[in-house]
Formats: sequence, structure tokens, C-alpha cells
Amino acid sequence: MKLKVLIVDDERPARAKVRRFVSADPDVGPIFEASDGVRAVDLIRDESPDLVFLDVQMPGLDGFGVVEAVGPDDLPYVVFVTAFDEYAVRAFDVHAVDYVMKPFDAARLERALGRAKAGIARRSDGRDAGALERLLGDLRRDRPERLDRLLVQGGNRSVLLPLSRVDRLESARNYVVLHAGQETFRVRSTLDRLEQRLDPRRFVRVSRTAMVNLDRVAELKPWSHGDWVVVLANGAQLRLTRTFRDRLERFDP
Repeated sequence: MKLKVLIVDDERPARAKVRRFVSADPDVGPIFEASDGVRAVDLIRDESPDLVFLDVQMPGLDGFGVVEAVGPDDLPYVVFVTAFDEYAVRAFDVHAVDYVMKPFDAARLERALGRAKAGIARRSDGRDAGALERLLGDLRRDRPERLDRLLVQGGNRSVLLPLSRVDRLESARNYVVLHAGQETFRVRSTLDRLEQRLDPRRFVRVSRTAMVNLDRVAELKPWSHGDWVVVLANGAQLRLTRTFRDRLERFDP
């Protein structure tokens, strides 16, 4: 079986360069291209490529965002293509995640492709997914960055949703449902994980299963046994449990 390859880069000449080098390998079959992270996520889900050459720095959703959106366990083999700084390169080395530094030549890409083919052959041991998880964890811890947009699923399409549009978030088994006006979207994640990435000045947990956008809160009403009801501007109501009361108390004058 020939390898199915996806090339992801926001610059067309960079995609063409990778395609030219990779297509010369007799083990490579269909080649797909994506010019942004959102399209890359959809192609990974729809086409199930064996190998992805993934640019790190892209507007909108970058390479790390693609990995998070798909999930390391469901990703094909990934070779990062990057002009990133020395810190990130050291992180790639530490976690044995393959990467190609820009600018690159044919010999460097051939070596990366050779390692990728060997890695694909041994993927059943799960080492690649674990390495990506550790890499993302280290980068996120040492370079904390609040999300302002989130890649979500709306029907059969992926959408890069500005979080300023979101009224509330509610957990639903292995997903989080985001309510934005009359629309709903979902993302495969947990509230605990998202809470770590969202701006705490804007999004506040009100219960084990719900968060609200403070800009959408109209009023608080006392309920019973120390609980309250959070009323949003659109009329939606959520229970504020005693366990999470302190999350809102810090905003009291």
C-alpha cells in the first residue's frame, strides 16, 4: 500500500516544494494539500492520511492547534515543518518528535520521510501519540496562551469560532457543547481542560458541567440551600452550585 500524504502550509511555494520532493518517492501515493489548520483538520478526518507534513506557524489555527483538535491518538504520523525558535526545537528533540527546519533541502526531507516510513511501520506501540502529548504539555506549560478562538464542529464542518461569541459551555460526555446565540457547536475535550486555556476574567465555571461568559450574565437569583441561578442575557438559566460560588465572588465589589 502506498502512503497517503497531507501537506499543510499557508504558503503555496512551501507546499509545492514539499510535494515535489515527496512525490519522487515510489512509496508515496495520493498527496493532499491544506493551506490552513481548519482545512487540515477536515482532511485528516475525511481522508485519513498516513503522514502529515505540518507547518507550525500558520494564521488562525497553527500546527499545534491542529494536533490538539484532532487529538494525538487519532493523528497520522506527523513531521513538523517549522521556522520556530530554538526553544521549540529543543522541545522537539527532547520528545523525539520529528521536524524539518525551514529552509530545507531535498536531502533533509528525504531523511524525514525515511524516518516517517519507519515510524509508521511501528505505530502500533503508541510511542508517537505519547510523544506528542508530552510535547504539547511542555509547550503549553512553559508558554501559557489564552485561547481567543477555538476549532469546533458545527454539523459536518469545522469552524474556527471566536470565543467572544460564546454564551455558555456545557459538558456532554466526551465533548463540550458551546452555545453561541442560536447556534451550537461541539469540541472533543473536557471542561477541565478548556478551563485551563480560557481567560478566567471572561469565562467562569458555575458547576461541574457548565461555564458561562461573564459578558452574557444578566443577573444572579438566589435558589435554595446556598445555590444560585445564573440568568444570561438570552434568558438561559444555569445553576450556580455552592462548590463554585467562590468563582463569582471574586467579582463582587
